Amino acid sequence: MVRKESLAQLVDEGRRKIQVTDRELDEAKRRRRLLAASVRRAFPGSSTYFNGSVAHGDANTPLTDVDLGVVLTAKDAEPFGPGKKNALPLMEIARDAIHADLDKEFPKLTIEVVGRRRAVLVRFGDPVTPGQVDFTADVMTAIPHPSGRGLYIPNTKIADGWDRADPITHTQMVLQAIEDTKVVFARTVRLLKHWNCTHSKPMCSWNIKALGLDCIDEPMPLIDALQTFFAYAADEIDKGPTPDPAGVAGAIPLNLPRPEVRKRLCTARDYIDLAIQHETAGRPLSAQHALHQVLPELVPDADATEEEASRLARGTRLGGTAASGLGLAGGSVTSTRAWGD
Repeated sequence: MVRKESLAQLVDEGRRKIQVTDRELDEAKRRRRLLAASVRRAFPGSSTYFNGSVAHGDANTPLTDVDLGVVLTAKDAEPFGPGKKNALPLMEIARDAIHADLDKEFPKLTIEVVGRRRAVLVRFGDPVTPGQVDFTADVMTAIPHPSGRGLYIPNTKIADGWDRADPITHTQMVLQAIEDTKVVFARTVRLLKHWNCTHSKPMCSWNIKALGLDCIDEPMPLIDALQTFFAYAADEIDKGPTPDPAGVAGAIPLNLPRPEVRKRLCTARDYIDLAIQHETAGRPLSAQHALHQVLPELVPDADATEEEASRLARGTRLGGTAASGLGLAGGSVTSTRAWGD
């Protein structure tokens, strides 16, 4: 007998498959603490901050990296900034301190500074998730912005050598959204990041979160959160680039041309809508088949041939057409994914 599950069950089971484990998180956070202690020692009086998926509570497994930054005191930051020194001397100081503190525990540790755009890249030579090649960390050396809003972070690829950003506020906004939605925000982002990775990575993770902050702002079922996000994101991307939620940095760039990104968002939106329509009409296998098109590695496919044949027959008896939605009508169900790959 075919097991028929609700969309809510399918989505929840899917997000559990990719949710980072406590063991991965504990070790990643331990290594992050070690790095934070090193850079605070290297820059007396400085403060550290955490950002990225581990700090935002939306990390997936396998866990491969962690992000943190150190903010110099105003006095120590005086020689640096646009029109002054770039961040290379600071990055080298951070590198030397991390080597001094961590080389003994991690004998394969390597650290890259030359050629890095924003952060010191730490390679531990020792993965957090079994079976992975390595675990890395981006350690950013930042300085306060004169306005008091946000920071200057390194950008070695431009003449000024620095960009304005506010990663601390970003993390605060994400954590507030998680609280306001009773964890739905984080769980939805996990699913959306997986969708993104399996469909050519049209957007960076921060773009997904920035759009989510505007539309996922209260508790709701995960399937509804996905529907809300894809509808909202498709409309917003059609209007133009996503602005920085903190109102400090520039617009968030896309990884693909905007029409291609919108195409993927619209296709996902339409399949989620179709899945919900099928479930409402009592066609759980058709609903699962439609959801599979969006999350193919998390939701198993289902043979909805009999359900679709019954729908066609019923439509014919009623004198109407049963053909509707993304090519899923007919005696056999065919996938018409349009991700632009």
